[in-house]
Amino acid sequence: MLTVRLLLFYLLLLSLVCSNKLIASEQQEIKIAYLTQEIQVPSALSNLEPFITDKGLQGALLGLKDNNTTGQFTAQNYLLEQVIVPVDGDVKQAFAEILKQGVQLIIVNLPAEKLLQINQLNNNQALLFDVATRTDAFRHNQCLSNVLHILPSRAMRADALAQYMLKKRWNRWFLVTGNTAEDALYAQAIKRSAKRFGMKIIAEKKWLHSYDARRTAQSDIPVFTQVDDYDVLVVADEQGLFGEYISYRSWLPRPVIGTQGLVATAWHRTHEQWGAVQIQNRFKTLANRSMQEQDYAAYLAARAIGEAVTRTRAVDAVAVKAYLLSDRFKLQGYKGKPLSFRSWNGQLRQPVLLAAPTSLVITAPLEGFLHPHNELDTLGYDQPETQCQ
Repeated sequence: MLTVRLLLFYLLLLSLVCSNKLIASEQQEIKIAYLTQEIQVPSALSNLEPFITDKGLQGALLGLKDNNTTGQFTAQNYLLEQVIVPVDGDVKQAFAEILKQGVQLIIVNLPAEKLLQINQLNNNQALLFDVATRTDAFRHNQCLSNVLHILPSRAMRADALAQYMLKKRWNRWFLVTGNTAEDALYAQAIKRSAKRFGMKIIAEKKWLHSYDARRTAQSDIPVFTQVDDYDVLVVADEQGLFGEYISYRSWLPRPVIGTQGLVATAWHRTHEQWGAVQIQNRFKTLANRSMQEQDYAAYLAARAIGEAVTRTRAVDAVAVKAYLLSDRFKLQGYKGKPLSFRSWNGQLRQPVLLAAPTSLVITAPLEGFLHPHNELDTLGYDQPETQCQ
């Protein structure tokens, strides 16, 4: 009897070994490229905030780790090729090399002008996951084929703020804009949202003072902000050169919103609902810091790829894109609602967090803002408003 049991045990062990060898031989390999460029460390607004050099990369690595956890059961192995171009390097050449290697799924962490350059070289060979830009033109009229945008656009962020301002009945805005091109684009999005939700911009000024605002905060800002009465002061300062010094120094005691104060963001370190604590902690263990917006975007890009490949068993750009833009695709984003892509412009539809420096205030879209198809499309350019199809 013992001999029979031993024989059965050895047969079972042999079948398991053969099965594992078969799975290993049939394992599907999925190659993903991560393309970014080093940037010059800017002068710090505050010595308390260290400059983070690997925004995005750590999120992609966490997403890859999650994909490979699932891949243990689906016989799939995900590989990430990190292409980090030096400050003075040639991004277009690096991108061309990735295409030569046959990689068709590429996470791109580059500013808008560089994304535009490599997209012109792409010729529909690869599917690009844009995890850095907020450019409305890419989602509205300068439509980029074979590019999926992960972060909320400026229009989505401005609409999220406007919804909350309408709920609070803070309808009179004072807009202060920096002098960079990005600040002007953000101000343009704010003006669009103000018109869309019936707000009134009662005053608008451009910040032209020295960027060393620490020297002039107490003297210049009170004088600069002497305008007619308003409910909120809206700051357009994407580089953070002066906006942090507006709060508590304005002539009238009013809340600050926009790029500083109450901000609209894809991710925030104080977000804890819908399982966010779990991913926040896992990211800290991996990267030894808090998750940033670009980390979150790169994580979602990697997970979207994993979801598509798991469901379709395809690794080519055409098949993956078709699945991601279909009604079948849903992605868990730790925001209480499933995320999906807008088929007309490749924008990832998602809730937008409204957060103060140390607290999450509310999540948009707010209750009561309705849409015939998807409430998330109340944020940003909806299909009838865009030239992208």
